[in-house]
Amino acid sequence: MLFRVAMPDLPPGRRPLSPGSRAGLGAAIVLLAVVSAVELADNSDADFVGLFAAVPFLAAVFAFWQTVTVVGVLATIVGMVFVGAAGPPDLAGTVNILGVLLATGIAAAVATTRQRQAEKIAELQRLAAVAQQAVLRPVGPQVGALAVAGRYISATAAADIGGDLYEALDTPYGVRIIIGDVRGKGLDAVRLASIVLGSYRHVAYERADLKAMVADLDRAVARSVGDEDFVTAALVEERGGTLTIVNCGHPAPLLLRRGQVISLEPPAPAPPLGFMPEVKARVERLEPGDRLLLFTDGLGEARRDGEFFPTADRAWRLLGHGTVGDGLASLETALVDWVHGRLEDDIALVLLEYTGRDDDAAVPIPSWEVGAAGS
Repeated sequence: MLFRVAMPDLPPGRRPLSPGSRAGLGAAIVLLAVVSAVELADNSDADFVGLFAAVPFLAAVFAFWQTVTVVGVLATIVGMVFVGAAGPPDLAGTVNILGVLLATGIAAAVATTRQRQAEKIAELQRLAAVAQQAVLRPVGPQVGALAVAGRYISATAAADIGGDLYEALDTPYGVRIIIGDVRGKGLDAVRLASIVLGSYRHVAYERADLKAMVADLDRAVARSVGDEDFVTAALVEERGGTLTIVNCGHPAPLLLRRGQVISLEPPAPAPPLGFMPEVKARVERLEPGDRLLLFTDGLGEARRDGEFFPTADRAWRLLGHGTVGDGLASLETALVDWVHGRLEDDIALVLLEYTGRDDDAAVPIPSWEVGAAGS
């Protein structure tokens, strides 16, 4: 049974203290109480009143300037009480009180600056989230005859997006998926990832052949990067129960079938996009229930104490049950636990499940099957 606690209505413009302000207020009150206790135990002149200047500075570490001001004023009042109780105010007591007031003003200014910086960081994080939604659009849960789930795992807690990319589209030529990894990090990697995805979202509907798509994407990358920049990528197409994969220097996808994990290595290696790859397609016939894991090299590089995460050994146990979304959640949990929460590179994951062929769907015959159909 759930219990709902009624919260009091606050007047307009009044909001509950933030967790940071509550922490700052609590720490400052504790320090104020400690210094007051020391002053009471001294039973002499107000020798420790100057320590009250530390109270607003402690609050400024966490709290907003309004809370810092209130705490500083309170510390000043308490200090004045101790100075007054010690007898007629002398020069030392007056200087100490003025010092607490000055510390309050400086601490409030520091808190204001810190608050503005925090607001800027929050705005940048919000913009990063918007950029992530624009570059990495949600995929699935069903695209054509495939159940699809995608997941992006950032190696940096403060950043949600990098140079890893993926997309799944239902085109006139079947379901097409891309996964890729841009060399480098930062805004340049995000920019190139957006260029690749923008080009892919266009040519996936225009080109009947994956090799032609690779040529188009290679030109888009070459126009946008320097001589040493590139993008590894794997393009996957499901058409009428036939799976085709072309690989441009990217980790090979893993096929999960009846408890086995099969690495779908390309027939011949090809360089990444940007280096004019000449790709050869790998073709597989799918069975209902087959699952395919696409991933970037951050997964292959994840390790602890020099030991790499055993992706192939644990893939079926982690990914072979539940929905594809459940599978990726299990994989992420196991991976983060393996590296103790310290990833060295971002990771993009896409998990596909072939749910069966729709016999009524008017899907063009793949070009590699034309010869067999005519014989």
